[in-house]
Amino acid sequence: MGQGGEPRRVQAYDGELGTAVARAQEGDESAFAVAYRLVQPGLLGYLRGLVGEDAEDVASDAWLEIARDLGRFRGDGAGFRGWTATIARHRALDHLRRQKVRPRSAALEQDMLDLPGPYSTHDQALESLSTEYALELVRGLPRDQAEAVLLRVVVGLDGPAAARVLGKRPGAVRTAAYRGLKRLAQQLGAERVTDDGPRTLGEST
Repeated sequence: MGQGGEPRRVQAYDGELGTAVARAQEGDESAFAVAYRLVQPGLLGYLRGLVGEDAEDVASDAWLEIARDLGRFRGDGAGFRGWTATIARHRALDHLRRQKVRPRSAALEQDMLDLPGPYSTHDQALESLSTEYALELVRGLPRDQAEAVLLRVVVGLDGPAAARVLGKRPGAVRTAAYRGLKRLAQQLGAERVTDDGPRTLGEST
């Protein structure tokens, strides 16, 4: 863990998060509040990328389910982030179905295949993802890319964990995240090109 390009700021909290979750499972309400504070920003960013301005409502529904099923969770801090992201994703997809909003077609991914070589400003794209503007850009990506970017960068999951949330192979998620970040870097005005390659979001194998 820790070598797959996951944001260090998220990983640094995983020990504290794991401890808080364990205490919350024993009935410590203040510990649940700690877990909420550590997880909610990334979860909300993920949901904003999926459902836009309805993210707060969907997050509230997700947290009701998280609280209800907390006793069934088994795992550490990183596992808890993956588990909560899975629940939030299900609530978001339910919301989109209710709103009769069709998910973006993955066929739109074809226009990514002919882009020039990797843009160097993945870091620029990553640093900007906390802004509403960047989240709007993410929402413009094909959904497989958008979700991969959000789970890897905003929620801070590693490749295998993001793959479990999405029900896909880690390699497919890594590729989708890389393509999404490449498009974001282009849209954010990236100009320099390097041979950085998909290592930026490589697996920690």
